[in-house]
Amino acid sequence: MADAVVSVVAEGIKLLGDYILQQAKSLSGVSYQVRLAQVELHLMRGFLKDADSRSGEDEVVRIWVELIRDAAYDLEDVIESFALKLAYRRRGGTVKIALKRFACIFSEGVDLHKIGSEIEDIMTTLSHLRSSLQSYNIRQVSGGESVASAFKRQRDRRLTYAHEVESYIVGLEENTKRLVKELLRDGKRHRVVSIWGMGGSGKTTLAKQVFLQNEVKRHFDCFAWVCISQQWEGKDVLEEILIKLTSPATEKRKEISKMKKDEIAREVCSIQREKRCLVVLDDIWTQEAWNSIKAGFPINEETESRILLTSRKKEVALLASRNDYLHQPQPLNDMQSWELFEKIAICGSDKTDLQIYAKKRELGEKMLIHCSGLPLAISVLAGLLSRRETVDEWNTVLGNVNVYIMRGTNVLEREKTSQECGVSGVLALSYDDLPSHLKLCFLYLAQYPEDHEIQVTRLTQLWIAEGFIPSTSEIHGSIELMEDVSYGCLTELVQRSMVQVGKYGFSGKVKSCRLHDLMRDLCLQKAKEENFLGIVNFSVGPVSYATLIGKVRRLALYLDRNVKYEFSSKDGRDCHIRSLLYFAPGEFNQKWNKRIIRSVFNDFNLIRVLKFENICREFELPKTIGNLVHLRFLSLKNSRFRSLPSSVSNLVLLQTLDLRGKYLEDGSCFGIEWDRDTKIRNVFWNMEQLRHLYLPRWYSVRGKLSFARLFNLQTLDNVSIEKCDLNDLVHLSNLKKLRIRPLRSRRAGRTTLKDDQIKILEKLPKLRVLDLDGLSFESETLVFSQGGFPHLEFLTLGWLDDFKEWRVEKEAMPSLQRLRIERCEELRAVPDGLQEITTLKELTIDRMPSRFCSRVGEGGEDCYKIKHVPSLIIDGTRVPSSSYGHQELTVDAPPPDEETEEIRVASPPNVLS
Repeated sequence: MADAVVSVVAEGIKLLGDYILQQAKSLSGVSYQVRLAQVELHLMRGFLKDADSRSGEDEVVRIWVELIRDAAYDLEDVIESFALKLAYRRRGGTVKIALKRFACIFSEGVDLHKIGSEIEDIMTTLSHLRSSLQSYNIRQVSGGESVASAFKRQRDRRLTYAHEVESYIVGLEENTKRLVKELLRDGKRHRVVSIWGMGGSGKTTLAKQVFLQNEVKRHFDCFAWVCISQQWEGKDVLEEILIKLTSPATEKRKEISKMKKDEIAREVCSIQREKRCLVVLDDIWTQEAWNSIKAGFPINEETESRILLTSRKKEVALLASRNDYLHQPQPLNDMQSWELFEKIAICGSDKTDLQIYAKKRELGEKMLIHCSGLPLAISVLAGLLSRRETVDEWNTVLGNVNVYIMRGTNVLEREKTSQECGVSGVLALSYDDLPSHLKLCFLYLAQYPEDHEIQVTRLTQLWIAEGFIPSTSEIHGSIELMEDVSYGCLTELVQRSMVQVGKYGFSGKVKSCRLHDLMRDLCLQKAKEENFLGIVNFSVGPVSYATLIGKVRRLALYLDRNVKYEFSSKDGRDCHIRSLLYFAPGEFNQKWNKRIIRSVFNDFNLIRVLKFENICREFELPKTIGNLVHLRFLSLKNSRFRSLPSSVSNLVLLQTLDLRGKYLEDGSCFGIEWDRDTKIRNVFWNMEQLRHLYLPRWYSVRGKLSFARLFNLQTLDNVSIEKCDLNDLVHLSNLKKLRIRPLRSRRAGRTTLKDDQIKILEKLPKLRVLDLDGLSFESETLVFSQGGFPHLEFLTLGWLDDFKEWRVEKEAMPSLQRLRIERCEELRAVPDGLQEITTLKELTIDRMPSRFCSRVGEGGEDCYKIKHVPSLIIDGTRVPSSSYGHQELTVDAPPPDEETEEIRVASPPNVLS
């Protein structure tokens, strides 16, 4: 993990150091030292790959790695503090202008010598650490070797054997029958049946059950069970398969050992052509492993031989099976969990004492909640309790059940047996296998409370702001957006069975995700070991920053409406916080004094990420918010701030700015939005790094907002025509999501969208989501021109006045997938052009006049225009008509809004140091 940290720090230093060097010759001394530091960090990275993999087994190496990580952070702090001092001394303009005017600032007292000395001290520390490498026998290794030693240590412990039968099997009967049926299915084409899922989900156990079935034994002529794991050699795997399929004599074995890999592969393949062979490839981790051995199988040939494969990674299972058959074991239900638990934990106990049995069952059911249906976790817990006979001993385990499940037994017992008996060791294999940047992304999930539904759009924005995702120029010459790369990191964690999907969107993309409880425990454990982040949990009582140990860079605060918030400003003033994330209940309405509010926006000068959401009590944002010039991400979503200070214009590094308010009802925190407008100033014009801008629903502004220079903008939400010039949007070639709304309600005056403005919108080259809400039109006819909106996928037309006719010309919206028409009371019919849009999958009609609904219903005048659409929804009800190819679809939340993130703290973790 230190390797990933050093990589991120080195890249950040490079960007700032290069820019400073370009600005003034008077900075050349500092810039030279920055470059030397950058080189030193890159040299360290090669050694850190080896050291990271050994830190779990060698305490001295672990400390060495920590020192390297902290030194890298210190270097980052010094250089960014230097930039901050420059920004404080500027006289108007932007941070960039401040840097250009450094010669003037220097004369005002910025001490270059002091900055240089601090960098030099850190360089000396790094140099001494590198010189001590030989003492610890740490080698410089390539990326492929980074965790090799760790995998080698665990290989023997993870080997599986077909003859080892599990003592207790529960809940596999139906899955076993299904897989056996697939293996024995008639047909001559070679088939691969794959089982994939997270560690401990029962993949190997299920494969063994299938392998040992009598009908399987009768059907196939010869068998081979091979455990591949992370440390594999293609030749060795093929050799083992050949030996198991042929059971050769000693002399023949010697001959096989001398054969070349291609010769062995040819022999293995030939046998599977001639006979019915079943080969089980257990625990295959990588595509490279499969590609290394696939020459030994008669793929795409006529044969009745089969492969049964297990993997933690979906991509590997898909690659091998070519979609022949893919199976994912599901968690055990409550009844199955208790059945497995009881067989192991109480099998040797005396059940005749019904009172004791009832008490143990009560305790057992409480503990099983923490297993979340994971067979491995249930077996580990039950195995521990089987050696504890009294109710008092069971109560002891209940008191710290998560630790017992993860470790399996206490530390002393584990040291005696040299075995990782618990779930932690199994799940940690998946963590160890992650490349360094994915380790950062995974550990970042530790900040979220238990059972929290994580919105993927927001998560990917945070990863980018933290610097975990490389800029577009570095992706092998590709122009792929960082958001796409970030989403790819999320899907890879899903593919690796480390993150679970919450909801899929209409287009098949993951909209929300979550962590399995035990995977979250691992995430918290690793985050604590790496000093990656701190959690301050106010639901357990008042706490302070003093409870955190060391230089914590990321801090998550769990607020509680019943506990007074006392996060002292003096505790945070000199800290090194880069990320501050508040998780508040949806109705958090606690009154804070001005000192607390000031501390949030004053005391964290190096902060990059600030998530200050769901604060319902009205407050003023201090003008000093403009001093937080390192901010990349700022979300005040659902927080009741009165106005946006003009100093926000200083935040030129912002990538995401979320100012959306919560809806109120009768002055509470739900329903209609705040009763007073939020005051917004024209502060966005210089934020050239801005990628996502969410404005409040109701706001007032002097003059007009300018967006013309926001070339990187992808999301623009709640923009008002009255207060901006839509001609600015011509320059936003990267805009993907756009919502246009009036500033106030329809009763307070209507906004008019002109015909030429529609033409501006339909020419936006990347626009994917468009929401037109509460507008009036220059004419009664709305025209989407030929070829307009070439990439539009989701369109919402809502509360539109004076909108009687809608014309969709040929080849307009050729990519449209979902259309929503809501409360457009004057609209007479759906346009003829819809019948030409073959990509349209869902049409939603909501709160429209009955005459309109009748036209689109079965037998209606407009039915023919939309009969090709698979799903029609009228007022929340899917129309079950034969006129439509009705099918169940999982749809996105109304774009471009993301669902509100609210904290749901259940059995929250202790304060993390």
